[in-house]
Amino acid sequence: MADETIVETSHRKSPEPWQIANLFARYANFTWGGGSATVSVLHKEIIDRRDWLSESEFTLCFALARLIPGTNLLAFCTGIGWMARRGGGAVCALLGASVPSALLVLVCTMLFSFWEHDPIVQAAIRGAVACAVAVTVRTAWVIARPHVVQGSRTMIALVAVGSLVLYWGFDIPAIDILLSCAVVGALLPVARA
Repeated sequence: MADETIVETSHRKSPEPWQIANLFARYANFTWGGGSATVSVLHKEIIDRRDWLSESEFTLCFALARLIPGTNLLAFCTGIGWMARRGGGAVCALLGASVPSALLVLVCTMLFSFWEHDPIVQAAIRGAVACAVAVTVRTAWVIARPHVVQGSRTMIALVAVGSLVLYWGFDIPAIDILLSCAVVGALLPVARA
């Protein structure tokens, strides 16, 4: 396992700082469905369309952003910016992902205070919540799919179900479950296709 390369760091295109800021301003702020939907869209844009990072670099940023406290999406965007163009990329990604959305939330909050008791608005919010759950499940699959090989499917299912039981059934904090799964993953042999 020590000779395994987990993260390849050979992305082929180094974006300009303005391209990073533009990408995150556009997709981190105007993708409906929250952070999970944004990660899924950014995966398509950064890996499939622009070829800025490798799959393993993207996954590493996703995993590290989930392990730290605070706003995971901003941590994820900053990590992607760092991988793409180091310090300048990290700053551009963070500002692009945060400033427009902060202003948008301010405006939406002000408008919502006028319409919060409207039945149509309440129905729209319930529909948006259902959609956000579906988007979260899809994002989990987008992140997990490259790592699923024939021999690991049963183990992945067991870890997923076990994690849900620990979280919902025993009220164990998510960070404790994530760290425990990381230890288990480090100790298990690597499954081969």
